[in-house]
Amino acid sequence: MESAPPPDLRSLVAAGVDVVALLNEHRGPFDKLIGLSFTHAAEDQLEAEIPVTEALLQPYGLVHGGVYTTIVETLASAAAAIVAIPRGQATVGLENTTSFLRGTRTGTLRARVTPVHKGARTQVWSVDIRDDDGRTVATGRVRTLCLEAGASIAGQTVGIKPSAGRSTG
Repeated sequence: MESAPPPDLRSLVAAGVDVVALLNEHRGPFDKLIGLSFTHAAEDQLEAEIPVTEALLQPYGLVHGGVYTTIVETLASAAAAIVAIPRGQATVGLENTTSFLRGTRTGTLRARVTPVHKGARTQVWSVDIRDDDGRTVATGRVRTLCLEAGASIAGQTVGIKPSAGRSTG
């Protein structure tokens, strides 16, 4: 007997599920390490923030470019998964392009992802990252590949893996 596909975002919200809490429960260890937390989830839009700490700065005292790239990758990947999972698919990144527009040294970075294309085989997502003054400090675009259930990459089936500290129930 075939199981029903997982619910889409609209169904989760209608059922009273706290989607932001669910996303935060499933953050990867690296996202937790840098302090990324999701703050908003809606149809075709996710938001997250990261407090700027000394650990995120490069030697010039500016936020390291890898932090911006991580934000772009994480938000786009989460958004793509929200679209793909109810279709019985998983997604993996094919391309991440991040542009650094303005240096930042302190405060909180706030990011929003929105769709450019949500196809059956690929998705493209755009991310905007702003500082405390609302100025755009970085932008990015991620292209993902949608894989059918059971697809394997690097010798393992693609899917959310249980890990220490992550709820599996």
